[in-house]
Amino acid sequence: MQTSTKFAIAAAIAAGLSSHSAMAQQTVTLMAYSGLFQERYTKAVVEPFMKANPGIKIEYFPMPNSAQMLGNLRAQKAAPQADVAIMDVSVSKAATDEKLLVKIDEKTSPNVADLFSAARIADVDGVAVTFDNLVMLYNSDVVKEAPTSWMDLADKKYAGKVAIPGMPDIQGLSLVLILEKARGGYNHIRSVDKGIAAMGEIAPNVQTWEPKPEVYPVIISGQAVIGAGWNARAQVNADSSNGKLKAVLPQEGSVFQINTINHVAGGPGKEATAKFIDYALSPEAQKAFTESMFYAPTNAKALISEAAIARTAVKSMDKVIPVDWIALAKVREPIMDQWRRKVIPLSR
Repeated sequence: MQTSTKFAIAAAIAAGLSSHSAMAQQTVTLMAYSGLFQERYTKAVVEPFMKANPGIKIEYFPMPNSAQMLGNLRAQKAAPQADVAIMDVSVSKAATDEKLLVKIDEKTSPNVADLFSAARIADVDGVAVTFDNLVMLYNSDVVKEAPTSWMDLADKKYAGKVAIPGMPDIQGLSLVLILEKARGGYNHIRSVDKGIAAMGEIAPNVQTWEPKPEVYPVIISGQAVIGAGWNARAQVNADSSNGKLKAVLPQEGSVFQINTINHVAGGPGKEATAKFIDYALSPEAQKAFTESMFYAPTNAKALISEAAIARTAVKSMDKVIPVDWIALAKVREPIMDQWRRKVIPLSR
């Protein structure tokens, strides 16, 4: 065989191997929250998955909130660029209704069988990947005695020193629901009049309903000294501030916020997408992320360390008020109207 022919064959084989390698490499685009969530989720879940699956690359596409994620999915419906989206359950419901998602169940993800019942939401194609809950935040340098009630936010000594992410943020809505229950309300789908009235008592003390960049640094810096926020981020900020920021679960209780993981319909990642979703729901991934950022796990078989689980609401489930976020979405605009008319005008 002539030398030139040998080189031609070798080149063809090399090209074939290169082509096969390129075909074997798959990319999954994950659209999820930016900032601290991206940092911790990448280290706890994304990187271990890629190490275990060298033929799959996860590209993290960060976005600030669920509403913007939904906007992206709508804009790309004809040619989706994302494969997986982690977003709030109410937004997942909207995406389900618009047929933007693929149903996740035991057939597509075996780990679904081990999820808590609350992680599987009727009429939603995604499933819960994290639970979080609202907590009271305070600056321990200024507030020497830990508050015990959400209505401590109305104490005159905190005039102009309260920071709460108000509606339309779900944190403001969550606080309305908690106070509705505390004041004797029994059906927040029918009425939140009592919760709105309680927020009206707190409103004169509120310095800002839009803490920027978010509520945690505002309280750590002393710009405000008390407020409300999500437990997971509060726990991480408590550590990074050396305990200057503290979080407590008041006597009236809290509500769970549910983040779902969703399989985007028509995404380019194909079978690799299902593999990543199943890993994200596995006991291993759930344990790693809970111990990294203190979201409560959704997989019942995740063996979380005692130290980490104590910093979630798992051991205070009797204080967690059940909320049907899907049904609530239908009355969210009337609640927002009450907020505009009866809460905001009472602010400083």
